[in-house]
Amino acid sequence: MARVKFGKVTRARRKRWIKRAKGYYGTKKSAYKKAHEQVVRSMAYAFVGRKLKKRDFRKLWIVRINAAVRAYDMSYSRFMNGLKLAGIEINRKMLSELAINEPKQFEALVTMAKKALTK
Repeated sequence: MARVKFGKVTRARRKRWIKRAKGYYGTKKSAYKKAHEQVVRSMAYAFVGRKLKKRDFRKLWIVRINAAVRAYDMSYSRFMNGLKLAGIEINRKMLSELAINEPKQFEALVTMAKKALTK
């Protein structure tokens, strides 16, 4: 039976996985099997991380809005409810940016939210 050699296609495929493992520690960057295992695991972490990033940013915006609204004797939940009742549709990212960079405009939003709550 003929001997099957380690051909150029196999070598190229293995080199691709080794190349993706660049920067890893120890045999994870040089041994094909360990590199492949680690790269697959890293891809799974990256996938999860892309989902977590969205949650983390939303949490950050909520914390910033809450901190800014507390200065006007209001809670975050009452502020958001007031905005909804006032018919103001603005997302949390923009509210957070307004709270940091445009305090006068943010204060106007807070007063509108308070008015809507008292009606």
